[in-house]
Amino acid sequence: MSQFIESFLEDYNKAISHFREEMDKLKAGRAHSSMIEDVFVECYGVKTPLKQVASIGVPEASLLQIEPWDKSIIKEIEKALSEANLDLSISVAGSTIRARIPALTEEKRKQIIKILNEKKEDAKIILRQLREKIKKEIERQERDKEISQDEKFSFIEELDKLTRDKTQEIDDLAKVKEEDIMKI
Repeated sequence: MSQFIESFLEDYNKAISHFREEMDKLKAGRAHSSMIEDVFVECYGVKTPLKQVASIGVPEASLLQIEPWDKSIIKEIEKALSEANLDLSISVAGSTIRARIPALTEEKRKQIIKILNEKKEDAKIILRQLREKIKKEIERQERDKEISQDEKFSFIEELDKLTRDKTQEIDDLAKVKEEDIMKI
């Protein structure tokens, strides 16, 4: 891979990493901390992500356990989780908050897959935008005589291959997630 194309590889990897993070937030019937860690909690007059005010554990496949570092904000955490519309069953036991994930219905699974496909398409759009940006830079360099016409075509061919590979990676990640969501 040419150094020119390689210099943009990090941008492609960031787009895929962002897609992974977005995918992880989708409910697949199993609990994971990323589902709630970015829920904002009103505490001390400031909205703060849950992950900064409590530890989040997963004692069972369908249960999240939240233990605030300051026990006085339990009510605020409970309220934030309830208002987040995450379809969780919230209960408080002493200084611990439990959020149970209900079993997914067929209809809910299809809704989640629809959201997954939207996120997949958004990620692909980002890749296409990156490709266009890089292609314009290649064409500019050829116009300014910084690279030859042969190099331009070679770089564009490399760029297209990279874009196809990264698009396929997004498709593969989405397929695995979809299978996970449809698993009963």
